[in-house]
Amino acid sequence: MNILFYNARILTMRDDEDVFCGQIWVTGDSILFVGSDTEADEFAQTKEGRYIEWDRKIDCRGNLLMPGFKNAHTHSAMTLMRSKADDLPLDEWLNNAIFPIEAKMTAEDICHLSKISIMEYLTSGMTAAFEMYLTPYSVAKAFAECGFRCVQTSCVNNFSQSLELLEDYYNKINGIDDYNSFILGLHAEYTCSRELLEDTAKLVHKYKAPFWAHIQETEKETRECMDRYGCTPVELFDSLGLFDFGGGGYHMVWTSDNDRKIMKNRGLYVVTNPGSNTKLASGIAPIAKYLEKGIPVAIGTDGPASNNCLDMFREMFLVTGLAKLKDMNAKSVPATEVLKMATVNGAHAMGLYDCDVLAPGKKADIIMLDMDRPNMQPVNNIVKNIVYSGSKDNVKLTMIGGIIRYENGEFFIGEEPSKIYEEAMRISKRIYA
Repeated sequence: MNILFYNARILTMRDDEDVFCGQIWVTGDSILFVGSDTEADEFAQTKEGRYIEWDRKIDCRGNLLMPGFKNAHTHSAMTLMRSKADDLPLDEWLNNAIFPIEAKMTAEDICHLSKISIMEYLTSGMTAAFEMYLTPYSVAKAFAECGFRCVQTSCVNNFSQSLELLEDYYNKINGIDDYNSFILGLHAEYTCSRELLEDTAKLVHKYKAPFWAHIQETEKETRECMDRYGCTPVELFDSLGLFDFGGGGYHMVWTSDNDRKIMKNRGLYVVTNPGSNTKLASGIAPIAKYLEKGIPVAIGTDGPASNNCLDMFREMFLVTGLAKLKDMNAKSVPATEVLKMATVNGAHAMGLYDCDVLAPGKKADIIMLDMDRPNMQPVNNIVKNIVYSGSKDNVKLTMIGGIIRYENGEFFIGEEPSKIYEEAMRISKRIYA
């Protein structure tokens, strides 16, 4: 479809470009034009812009268009455990409330339960998710059916999946459709033998590919790794060559100065998950130290069992709020950096370099935020309003690859929400019976 957005405020997230008023032209799955009304009039006279027939023209009425948020760490099908696995520290949470239930889930269950999270992502203005779960093929099916962009990595460990499966996922999910891709990874150091880690490093070198895992989420995890190997998980992974081609880690709460030196040298990304880390009392990540070192930070919600709420607005506020509290410095981690984490950095961490900013040739992954709401008034500083006072209530529209998947409270994902909810309850009753 060809869609014209006009009468819009536009935040492209390109470096040093402020909010301006103008138009965005979408043709097919990509952005054709971004600019002011004057520039649009000039572009309309060019060969490229002259003969477009619009399927829809959307008057934005002064509302804000910006790139979609990127949820850089999640486990979508864990909607099953939402509000069933609360008020426990991470090790008890995993061993007592999560692993026994996951053993009962089928691939079909995981496909269906993922769709509830996808709907929640859309309401929060997210256009892509960095996913890790048990059955990657059924996860890919769910995201493709809903038309939502998904980058997956593996949760290979001593108890589920395998190195052979990891290589199979990497070769077969990459390129499977327009929505799905796959990056090498495993669950965590504490669930993997040294042999498995070493064999994974061989695979990383075979494909010269980046590597991802849960890393140093808790102090206990970090301390136990040091007891086993005499080094932190970051140091261990680096010594094995797992980071030779980049990548990153989820959580990264308990890192040392030397860890951060390795991360900087290897060009690693941090994906912080403040909501989940707060609820599980895992700690507060040293975000300001990462920024000082030039280590890029992205933001994830983690899954709906450890966080419950898949809300990028809440995560953005927690990133900056907890950093200020940890550092006892109100200047720590400003809003401009946080919004970059939620959009550009998340896209780059996931390898989605054509989905990071609003510019001609980029994918049309666009959201519209309602500026005509009390929490956005007065319009003194739009970026700070988004981070400090924004909410899911402001999301009017979410477009992915030129297709509107959510608009004014309605979903366009090929399935009725009521049917998705009903099936999710049937799955929950069966598994928790």
